[in-house]
Amino acid sequence: MDLKINQQRFIVCGASSGFGEAIARQLLTEGARVVLVARRGDLLREKFNEFGENVEIIEGSVTSTATLDSIEQAATKEEFHGLVINAGGPPVGTPLQTSISDWDEAWQLVMRWKIDLSLRLAPILIKKGYGRILYIESQSVKQPIPTLALSNSFRAGMVGFAKTLALEIAPKGVTVNVLAPGSHETPAIERVIKNNSESKGITYEIAKNELIKNIPVGRIGKAGELASLAAWLLSPLSGYVTGQTISHDGGVISGLFG
Repeated sequence: MDLKINQQRFIVCGASSGFGEAIARQLLTEGARVVLVARRGDLLREKFNEFGENVEIIEGSVTSTATLDSIEQAATKEEFHGLVINAGGPPVGTPLQTSISDWDEAWQLVMRWKIDLSLRLAPILIKKGYGRILYIESQSVKQPIPTLALSNSFRAGMVGFAKTLALEIAPKGVTVNVLAPGSHETPAIERVIKNNSESKGITYEIAKNELIKNIPVGRIGKAGELASLAAWLLSPLSGYVTGQTISHDGGVISGLFG
């Protein structure tokens, strides 16, 4: 399928690993140009060297105002068509295992910078009359995970923001959607499995197998599978899809609207 994104320009946050890396690679493979954002510029150069001039790199933490300034500058210096807002999650833990300082830090990591960047870049797309904004969150926004209190709370807040933004700017030709991934072969799921292993006093492999038993398709997902869906949502073909939170979880969410 031709996604019609050849030479379109996208900004992808958290592009050095996990979902961000997979989405950036998918877009580049489809012929798009991508501004890669991550803390380790050397890792980005190493992983995406093959794509040459189709790659731009912004090195820095997305929670830093300086990095957001650089992203905004990249968005204004040349036409861009879509934005992927993605980053790692906060530490694992149940509510009573957290402190108030954990909540302050999680607000910065999971929510604040995403809103800041959205408020900076959405008007640029609105002025152009076309654009795609995609947030990568978690299946926990539909079905909370007991050991992810911080993630459950702030990612759900991001869905509320995204849905409200989508309603506001839908008439302007800009779509806003959320992908809610379940267990995939990324560093994030490794942390969850490790926490389950330690808390239950079982081996990592046993904890991993317990997780897989609860996934209807019988396996952990691949980041590239999610990236294919993300690329479609970022393309002109998805123009009638906005304000949606789409699960990518192997069938884990049990509700009718999972």
